[in-house]
Amino acid sequence: MKRIGMLTSGGDCQALNAAMRGVVKGLHNNIEELEIYGFEDGYKGLIYGKYRLLTSADFSGILTRGGTILGSSRQPFKLMRVPDENGLDKVEAMKSTYKKLKLDCLVILGGNGTQKTANLLREEGLNVIHLPKTIDNDIYGTDVTFGFQSAINIATEAIDCIHTTAASHNRVFIVEVMGHKVGWLTLYAGVAGGADIILLPEIPYDLDKVIAAIAKRNHDGKGFTILAVAEGAISKEDSQLSKKEYKQKRAKSKYPSVSYEIADRISEKLGSEVRVAVPGHTQRGGSPCPYDRVLCTRLGSAAAKAIIDEDYGYMIAMINGNTKRVPLADVAGKLKMVDPKSQMIKEAKRTGICFGD
Repeated sequence: MKRIGMLTSGGDCQALNAAMRGVVKGLHNNIEELEIYGFEDGYKGLIYGKYRLLTSADFSGILTRGGTILGSSRQPFKLMRVPDENGLDKVEAMKSTYKKLKLDCLVILGGNGTQKTANLLREEGLNVIHLPKTIDNDIYGTDVTFGFQSAINIATEAIDCIHTTAASHNRVFIVEVMGHKVGWLTLYAGVAGGADIILLPEIPYDLDKVIAAIAKRNHDGKGFTILAVAEGAISKEDSQLSKKEYKQKRAKSKYPSVSYEIADRISEKLGSEVRVAVPGHTQRGGSPCPYDRVLCTRLGSAAAKAIIDEDYGYMIAMINGNTKRVPLADVAGKLKMVDPKSQMIKEAKRTGICFGD
């Protein structure tokens, strides 16, 4: 008998169900006696003992279904060692639930914060396997995370749709793409959608250069300009501030996000009409794209193999087209950033895309 726990934590994305399905199918086809316990609402379920016994029927027909059948919640890693409002020790509570159910392994699907807590549980002696989920593609140690390609498709479609209205009215349009700390999603969607200017957190922008790029397009007879701007895009001036100073500045700002501030300043300098479009949470909603369905099936199957081998404490990564077990201790807490000097950035610049630097 194998007893496996499973939870999805942090922000949802399109392919969580597909990944869980991959794990369960890989286990069911290789283990005669198997119990799967699903914890509800992420780590909350593990902390407060909210779970249910799942059957193969629960995983039937969910390959194409977005979101997560288990529910999710955000449980900040930095608060995991802090008792809850009733004084409950969260880490001890999670260990107690794990031991009460006599689990052989806990499969955890989530992003960076989720991964750090997974590594904490590993350090506490629990058997864990982590599957890398995030539309941001910022998990260190894997070439790609599931949810990323699906989000690219949606963000690209948003930029595609803006093209026609921008061209019709000769306007400057800003499409704000998700990504507070890293710009992978904005970079890929911006290139795929034909954005003229792409602003990323990793490349602080000079607004004068952004305005010069728009002015040049106007001079060349191109009446519209599209900017793909990451939520976390930052100016060169603001990049010199400490995190605390920048946070305080944003809190006092009259703008809901940096995109609206950029729009206002472009309008002031050029007299151009500027519109902001925010696809928001649509970027992680809907059905997973075919690429993510294949990726999750492979990652899930590889996770099942690690459990069958009783080889725990790993993230299942995709590296150079192959699944690989990467020690959690080596990757937890690290971010995979866009390299401003990368080949892709250089190639994009060669085609005339401005990054504001």
